[in-house]
Amino acid sequence: MGCIFCMSKKIKIGLLLEAHPSGGGEFQYNQVVLDAVASLPRGKFKVVIIFTYDGWKEKLNDYNLPAKKVKLGFCGRAFGKVWRSIDLPLRGWRRICHLVHPVAKELIRQNCNLWVFPSASMWSYQSPVPALVTIYDLMHRYEKRFPEVSVNGVYEHREKHYKQMCWWARGILVDSEVGRQQVVESYGTDSQKVHVLPYIPPRYIYNKDIPNGFERRYRLPPQFIFYPAQFWEHKNHSGLVQAVNILRTKYPDLNLVFVGAKKNGYKSTQDMVQELDLTKNIMFLGYVPDNDMPELYRRARGMVMPTFFGPTNIPPLEANALGCPVAVSNIYGMPEQLGDAAIYFDPTSVEEIAHAIEEIWTNDNLCCELRIRGLKRDAQWNQSHFNKKFYAIIENVLNQT
Repeated sequence: MGCIFCMSKKIKIGLLLEAHPSGGGEFQYNQVVLDAVASLPRGKFKVVIIFTYDGWKEKLNDYNLPAKKVKLGFCGRAFGKVWRSIDLPLRGWRRICHLVHPVAKELIRQNCNLWVFPSASMWSYQSPVPALVTIYDLMHRYEKRFPEVSVNGVYEHREKHYKQMCWWARGILVDSEVGRQQVVESYGTDSQKVHVLPYIPPRYIYNKDIPNGFERRYRLPPQFIFYPAQFWEHKNHSGLVQAVNILRTKYPDLNLVFVGAKKNGYKSTQDMVQELDLTKNIMFLGYVPDNDMPELYRRARGMVMPTFFGPTNIPPLEANALGCPVAVSNIYGMPEQLGDAAIYFDPTSVEEIAHAIEEIWTNDNLCCELRIRGLKRDAQWNQSHFNKKFYAIIENVLNQT
């Protein structure tokens, strides 16, 4: 059989969009991949999109691509859950899933040469379709101490899920060389099958307009440290709170602004703020819509991210793109992602976090330098570069089939 690119017929690429805005970084990454798929040469590729959340309709208006909403289907999901609960062979489910589930049915019906799954989707292996999958992280293996990836069967579910993804996929997208290494060592995956495609900020982050009513919605302090992250325990909001407590006497005007949905670390973080009497220094804004995020970065003195999870993260890239100085955890692939466009600290050390905050709060020369480095790094790796690398990966995966 000849190379697929030698055929006169267009190569058909499918994209499944499953993410919801509440998914945070996952939703942002889906938007980035949508742009990359839409940029594929129309003379060579035919693209089709299916989506499961109505909110995608508005975003898809920006692209002249065929798209179809597919319902998740209660009966099919229930049947699949029963099948998996009694641990029947996956091969059998792959043969019949299209008979009971509308997503699987549509995936097969489209007869694509390759389906792209920007979410870590179970349909990448439960449906018998050629798949390019995404693995954001394997932190259930590397950071087991956090309940969100270890308790109530979550570890076992994630382990089985990622094993199946790696086994059935034609190609695997990861965020960094560290991410590639973790996939290979965790599941014995052929390294040639794993493709590094670093994250970029979503397109909306470059919006320069101040949203209507912004000042009314957010009574921000004149200067503040910013941390946008859902309140998972691994995000280490408590480390930031304790660091602010160390610095409060020296810098009574130090302010910290949290943005993010309530998760398993939210109550304990609020309780700590109350107990330390830091309510005047720390502000909780809750979930903030995408349109408001750029202005928050622009007004921040800097962004400090003491997370325990990697390999890499999207918020530091958003900050770089907007000239917001960055300090992050010195873990996994973060130095690979940010290079000299950030200062680094040990997230287990409250003293190191406090020192990073103090540097950003007081050192104007450092902040200026970090702004310049961040903007330079953003110019070196943006949506255009991402799209070109994505195209090369698509070619590579198709030519190996």
